[in-house]
Amino acid sequence: QVQLVESGGGLVQAGGSLRLSCAASGRTFSSYAMAWFRQAPGKEREFVAGLNWSYADAVKGRFTISRDNAKNTVYLQMNSLKPEDTAVYYCAAGRMISSSDYYLSRNYGYWGQGTQVTVSS
Repeated sequence: QVQLVESGGGLVQAGGSLRLSCAASGRTFSSYAMAWFRQAPGKEREFVAGLNWSYADAVKGRFTISRDNAKNTVYLQMNSLKPEDTAVYYCAAGRMISSSDYYLSRNYGYWGQGTQVTVSS
């Protein structure tokens, strides 16, 4: 069982940066596949980045995912933010996910409550 709590969202101007954190409970944190997804109003939830070092095309070169197993925390560093990055960002964890399937939300059994990121133009 894993519980996920995101933090670090907020309001930022276009071109700015934010770092999201996802704190996970559970002693087997390091054995879980982890990823970030986001959902904008009126749109479906979409993959952002996974700890297989894959990224959505829309964020490549601007976002970086990382993990600190000692702190049971996953991070998403977001630079050069754009208004179209505005969304609720979710952290997700799952077991036995093949690298090619990290982008599929249905593979993740654990989700955080989400943190709002708003980028103003």
